[in-house]
Amino acid sequence: MCGRYVVISKVTDIEKRFNAKALEPLLPNFNLGPGNRGLVITNDQPKVLQFFQFGMTPFWAKKKMYLFNARAEGDQNKENDPNYKGAKGIIFKPAFRKSIRSKRCLVIADCFIEGTSREKLSKPFLVHLSKEERPFAFAGVWDEWVDKSTGEIIRSYSIITTTATPLLQKLPHHRSPVILSQNDETKWLDSNADLIEITALLKPYDGYMNAYPISPAIKNPNNNSRSLIEPQGSSMIADNGVIVEQNIVLGGMGSSRSRSRGR
Repeated sequence: MCGRYVVISKVTDIEKRFNAKALEPLLPNFNLGPGNRGLVITNDQPKVLQFFQFGMTPFWAKKKMYLFNARAEGDQNKENDPNYKGAKGIIFKPAFRKSIRSKRCLVIADCFIEGTSREKLSKPFLVHLSKEERPFAFAGVWDEWVDKSTGEIIRSYSIITTTATPLLQKLPHHRSPVILSQNDETKWLDSNADLIEITALLKPYDGYMNAYPISPAIKNPNNNSRSLIEPQGSSMIADNGVIVEQNIVLGGMGSSRSRSRGR
């Protein structure tokens, strides 16, 4: 699963990378979790960076929900076999079957937080890609829900997860967020794409991925500072991890346009 992630790139870098314009200011978020506002690009406005609530409420829900992850396999592969190659049951799930067809989004991130399967966020790791692949996009689905008691319209999203990558298996953790390649982002946002083409994108990331341990203080959703993502030990893969870690901690860091946090 992926319930916490990090967005620290400058808004100008995000705009350039995704060829989209931000409508609101952005400051770094070191501990973005369910209930926070996250940066997305939706299929109906592919040139606009918007803030939606992380944790989706389906349009038909009677009360507000926080579905922050959507399993690509749906009810299949309950044992989370990393070699699973079967059906993508997400297309049948009541909460996601409409959104996977017509309400898809890119969820902007620089890295994400994952705990071990047993200790969870009591033993957290920061998982990152190479410097050249940041920021990147998770595959997301979104929906629009109206609070009938207030009339408020809530736009919210879930990150799609799939079987664990080799690195996450080593952690160990049983799931992985779907990270789209740059070549697949346009297809993901194409409202006219065939469903078969879309579900084919729901696979583990096959590029460079590394991780290093961070402070368990990340477990508290109210904590949000640069110190949360500083390394508390060595990278899982020893090659150029130190250089990448320093770049994550020191680089980027949001926008100077405003002092208000996008949460």
